[in-house]
Amino acid sequence: MIARIWHGVTSSENADAYQRLLLSTIFPGIVARSIAGYRGIRLDRRDVPDGVEFVTTMLFSSLEAVAEFAGAAYSTSVVPSAAHALLSRYDAHAVHYEIVHFSPEISP
Repeated sequence: MIARIWHGVTSSENADAYQRLLLSTIFPGIVARSIAGYRGIRLDRRDVPDGVEFVTTMLFSSLEAVAEFAGAAYSTSVVPSAAHALLSRYDAHAVHYEIVHFSPEISP
């Protein structure tokens, strides 16, 4: 399994709007694409000195599935235009890790 990790930062004023956009539009849009090998997404949030940082961790069954989501240059960030208006900065590239152990009994 592959974890695709990406960071973005908003101003404090835009944080709630960005979170709503992710949860109501962007994440459901990813699910609607029915990407073979897509296994889910996690959203983390924390306050930082210059605003609010968000981290998305997407799970895929393989790098081929990641490429189906992001294209041939699969490390390039996928940032919808609606998100650009709310982000003050973000990673130009996502990083990918092979998951070597996962404990599903750990949940929020």
